[in-house]
Amino acid sequence: MPVTDEAIDKIKAMIVQGELLPGSRLPREADLAERLGLSRNSLREAVKALSLIRVLDVRQGDGTYVTSLEPALLLDAIGFVVDFHQDDTVLQFLEVRRVLEPAATELAAIRMSDEDIAGLRAILAELGESPTVEALVANDLRFHNHIAAGSGNNVLCSLIDSLSGPTTRARIWRGLTQEGAVRRTREQHEAICEAIEARQPEAARAWATVHVAGVEQWLRNALGGPGSALPPA
Repeated sequence: MPVTDEAIDKIKAMIVQGELLPGSRLPREADLAERLGLSRNSLREAVKALSLIRVLDVRQGDGTYVTSLEPALLLDAIGFVVDFHQDDTVLQFLEVRRVLEPAATELAAIRMSDEDIAGLRAILAELGESPTVEALVANDLRFHNHIAAGSGNNVLCSLIDSLSGPTTRARIWRGLTQEGAVRRTREQHEAICEAIEARQPEAARAWATVHVAGVEQWLRNALGGPGSALPPA
């Protein structure tokens, strides 16, 4: 095992076993290196790697700390990796969305507070009668993120937030090229909101599935022809 990987594993073990708690400060570099049987150089490389994925927080002049280890913080690294996706994987992201978003919507119908439901309704009301496709997609992102937050599951919310970006261009392309796409999106958003307001989790889940599956099926058909691809960003 490369020495840096070994150092990462040893620091990880200290956190997992409770020797280092969220928010706690790591021992001095020389002391920690000696304790773990590592060179100071390999320890530094491990700290750099763990800070990149938000496990550690290096504070100049103060020391190195374990972060809060909250899901939103740790899963932020997924968003960074997702940005490197290729067009031929967009369908795969939509497939994952089709699994996650209906589950979040079902939970939101059970757990979302009345105040948050009013906030969801307010997001829909922000759109005018004839919104641009770009405005509709931006509103769509806020709508689904609000629902994900209302699910009460921080891990699920963070995953949905991280995975929503790669499908944005596909949604804009659909709005520009598929007749009736804007109208259908608004109608489906309204149906989802009504199901959540009525505390009908099964209906909310069903409408969310229809909503995401519609984009997925359109893109699958659009990419079916020879040479088909998403237009450049």
